[in-house]
Amino acid sequence: MRSIRSRSRWVFPLLFLLAAGCTPPGDDGSSESSGPSSPPQLTLTADADEAAQVIDAATLESMIASLADDSLAGRGPATEGDQLTRTYIAEALAECGFEPGAADGSWEQPVELVGLTSHMPKEWTFNSENDTLSLDFWDDYIGNTGVQEPSVSIDDAELVFVGYGITAPEEDWNDYKDVDVRGKILVMLNNDPDWDPDLFAGSRRLYYGRWDYKYESAAKAGAVGAIIIHTTPSAGYPFQVVQTSWTGEQFEAPAGNEPRVRLTAWVTDEAAGRLARLGGLDLDELIASAHSRDFRPVSLNVRSSIAFESTVNEGTHTANVLGILPGSDPELADELVVYTAHHDHLGIGATDADGDSIYNGARDNASGVATVLAIARAFSALEERPRRSVLMLLVAAEEQGLLGSEAYTNDPTAHPGNLMANINFDAVAIFGRTTDVAVVGRGKSELELLLEQAAAKQDREVVDEPFPDKGYYYRSDQFNFAKIGVPALYFKSGTHLRDGGSEVGKALEDEWRANRYHQPADEIYDGWDFSGMIEDAQLGFWVGLSVANMDSPPGWVAGDEFEGTRKQMRAEARESE
Repeated sequence: MRSIRSRSRWVFPLLFLLAAGCTPPGDDGSSESSGPSSPPQLTLTADADEAAQVIDAATLESMIASLADDSLAGRGPATEGDQLTRTYIAEALAECGFEPGAADGSWEQPVELVGLTSHMPKEWTFNSENDTLSLDFWDDYIGNTGVQEPSVSIDDAELVFVGYGITAPEEDWNDYKDVDVRGKILVMLNNDPDWDPDLFAGSRRLYYGRWDYKYESAAKAGAVGAIIIHTTPSAGYPFQVVQTSWTGEQFEAPAGNEPRVRLTAWVTDEAAGRLARLGGLDLDELIASAHSRDFRPVSLNVRSSIAFESTVNEGTHTANVLGILPGSDPELADELVVYTAHHDHLGIGATDADGDSIYNGARDNASGVATVLAIARAFSALEERPRRSVLMLLVAAEEQGLLGSEAYTNDPTAHPGNLMANINFDAVAIFGRTTDVAVVGRGKSELELLLEQAAAKQDREVVDEPFPDKGYYYRSDQFNFAKIGVPALYFKSGTHLRDGGSEVGKALEDEWRANRYHQPADEIYDGWDFSGMIEDAQLGFWVGLSVANMDSPPGWVAGDEFEGTRKQMRAEARESE
């Protein structure tokens, strides 16, 4: 992915509210809540269970096989495979009785991109007073341009270690202090402070722990470059994922006026250790010093120059695909329940040991697209349409930084206050039925109460996500909906398999993440079992159907970071009626 640089007209006026935990001006919290005053109850039509039965393994497998076929060449943005994918999705939605859902009456909402291919030096040289060190591209570092320009040149910049690179006033945390880092290359740790439950969210990663936040904070501080130290525990994936995801053509939204570093990079922790030793320092001691509010930036006593060219491909186009099932209630049809899944993947990339260079993305995220299309089939099987409208939104360029969902939430087809819920699917279950349902970012939305009641129909239990430290809530498309206040739910099967238990389930997930995530090996293989995907799709269908029909849809849990935004958006929507 690339960094998320939202320019939403809905978000900017409210950012200070999120940071301060405030309610919007004119709202003292005593007016209408962002959700109902009593716990929401799952309310299903008499034919809801029967309609859910149209979600079957043969259809799911057929759709995933089509979307992950080599002929689509990995569904890279702005490719022929991308266009074929969008056509396939639109035709599938039309077959389900959905209508074109874009604002202009078509199936597609354009997403404008800039393609950037950085030609990084094979060796990146660093100098201390007495010695020189070279890091090898690919093995030691991965880098990219941070600007949409054909040339980048950084001359004799000092390297400064800035701990986690976080400024969080509400946590009384400022890694930068009053140190002037303008014109410097900053070196920082991944993640956010996680060793104390009283700091930030403890082991649950916040947006402060994301690499995109770190690059943005470095840019705001005036740095010319930013290097993040990679470790598998802090990133949630091995360095090979950085290698395959951050090389080749990368895509961004066209640049605005926001500050940007000129260089973004990752280094392995081993390479970071060598950089520290080059300047006479110890990386472990630097990391230990960052575990304190009293931390101050530390010069590494190292300087570097780097110059490289980039191929800039402006005017690149992809698109979100939108299909809508209009609501049956004239009073509520303008309100939408939105299902999302990203249709893109990485396209053609580095060749693996088997000679395969097509990153098919069968699980990530042909499975999510197939799940949303299967839910569309379930809605079409209902005898009566739900009261609210249902929007199936298959978004582009998620792998490049959630760019398709950002394009939609910057210019939605309804006022954000009339988007009643978002249910997102990304890398759905492929190992069979489980006894548990894991909610990513659990405890945020009252949609989870509906999910719990729906899961009980399957004799399943809703649990915390297994890796809250990875910050997955901020890494998929529901995050952009949350930023404009829309209650957003992202769930998937847990790891406790009905056939094999948690030990087998965790081992299968670990193997997939280590050897298949963002690799050519992400294809349908013999170990796939679609029964868990069916159950997750049915859960999503039941939750969305209930929201589409209930009098007072769920909101955010009281005190959540997005609750204030929701209140203001709902107020604006009512005023515009």
